[in-house]
Amino acid sequence: MEMWNNPSCSKCAGARARLDAADVGYRIRPYLDEPPSAEELTEVLRRLGAEPWDICRTGEAAAAGLGLSAWGREAADRERWIAAMVAHPSLIQRPILIFDDGTALVARTPEALDAAVEKA
Repeated sequence: MEMWNNPSCSKCAGARARLDAADVGYRIRPYLDEPPSAEELTEVLRRLGAEPWDICRTGEAAAAGLGLSAWGREAADRERWIAAMVAHPSLIQRPILIFDDGTALVARTPEALDAAVEKA
């Protein structure tokens, strides 16, 4: 599995610790330094069964600067959100786990981490 990781994020640190404790192998993707392309993010959204606004960190400074709170949340708005998240990867929720079986999971809760360990 691959983990989209921000090294200064406590939720990412918790996910790494949980996966390490369970001896689950994973690859780190420093997504702030290696942002996903629009195609990659679109694929991760498909795997998550989510819309871009579902995994967007709207409290980030970049979100305020872009005025995201006023953006539409309809199918026609998807590309705009995805482009913003690619240009400003800090907007992407973390950590995201991308499994080799074609699924993905936002691993912010203990329950999500338990599910990830079971799946791995």
